[in-house]
Amino acid sequence: MDEPKRTYDAGMQPPQASQRRCVVVCDDEHEIADLVAHLLEREGFCARATYCAQDALALVRAGEADCAILDIMMPGMDGFELGKRIREFSDIPLIFLSAKDEEVDKVLGFALGADDYVTKPFKPRELVMRVRACLRRFNRAEQAPQSDGRLSMRGIELCPDSHEAWLLDVPLSLTPKEFSLLEALLKAGGAPVSTGDLYELAWGEPADPAGMNTVMVHIRHLRKKLAEIDASTLYVETVWGMGYRIAKAANERR
Repeated sequence: MDEPKRTYDAGMQPPQASQRRCVVVCDDEHEIADLVAHLLEREGFCARATYCAQDALALVRAGEADCAILDIMMPGMDGFELGKRIREFSDIPLIFLSAKDEEVDKVLGFALGADDYVTKPFKPRELVMRVRACLRRFNRAEQAPQSDGRLSMRGIELCPDSHEAWLLDVPLSLTPKEFSLLEALLKAGGAPVSTGDLYELAWGEPADPAGMNTVMVHIRHLRKKLAEIDASTLYVETVWGMGYRIAKAANERR
């Protein structure tokens, strides 16, 4: 199987091979597989385009992949089965790429061990950011726990010590109160946090009706900043009668 041609922007030097992370792309539509591989190559990755599950499985089994992007709807062995087989011997990041955007498909994908799920048509820049974020989380999981107490969930990462935050590896510019609210939600690990508790955690005093409205305004601003990076996904959702939480992975904007 021929490897896709590797092309770089004029004036851009390709990274040394030893420093490049290899991504296996599997899609029976040759044009899409080649397009994704070409896109990743331009961003400094080593990308291998494959057109059937068996070829992708062989590359991963041979240790030639740091991450895999798998189409779901393929003849023979589909992407779900391919991901399941990969998970039998490898924990590399898996990203499902599919035109199927039903919640049941996304839930199944994550249940099979996927790290992310991207629907077609996709935005090239967003796909690259998701690959980088998956690799970053994977690398951190292999390392010893960090001393700075970083929090991460759903592609959101926050460092309390340095007061920095990122979404899909893109820096977030947050006010101190927005940062405190996001920190409280991340510490809850996806469990709902009441509006009153959020106010007390961020402002340091019991909430009154005005304080509850203040939280709502700050949450709206926080959502807007998250959407500026990834408008396709709702990261902070309202739990009616309870408060707010970091949304489930399959929760996307409609």
